[in-house]
Amino acid sequence: MPDPSIGHVIPTLRYRDARAAIEQLCTVFGFTRHAVFEDGAYIAHAELALGDGFIMVGSVRGDSGESAYGDNIVQPDEIGGKETQAAYLVVPDADAVYARALAAGFPIVIEIKDESHGGRGFSCRDTEGRFWNVGTYDPRVPMG
Repeated sequence: MPDPSIGHVIPTLRYRDARAAIEQLCTVFGFTRHAVFEDGAYIAHAELALGDGFIMVGSVRGDSGESAYGDNIVQPDEIGGKETQAAYLVVPDADAVYARALAAGFPIVIEIKDESHGGRGFSCRDTEGRFWNVGTYDPRVPMG
């Protein structure tokens, strides 16, 4: 088990429809809801778990001057559909997640394949354009 006193990374994502995104992330990738805090029509803050990892999700509010945080975040469609960072999800069965991603209408960017460094994986975008890498390769597990 990792030592939390050393620190850890938790990616944070914003979605225009955070409720729908949370549902899709749970259904397609296997996240579970750890906590969801609503603020009227918005998701103020949600914590989604995958194994011993987490992401945090919140709503894009859209109002100018929303916050110092919100003023520094853009959605992929605002920058030509690109991302400046992407998460890698370690899963036990990349083919099963791939099938769920296809069924949910997630565009596949890199087809599922066996990787030269080990594992099997693919890359896709969710319905709001966020880029996700999914695979069985786990850098924490020694290759044998």
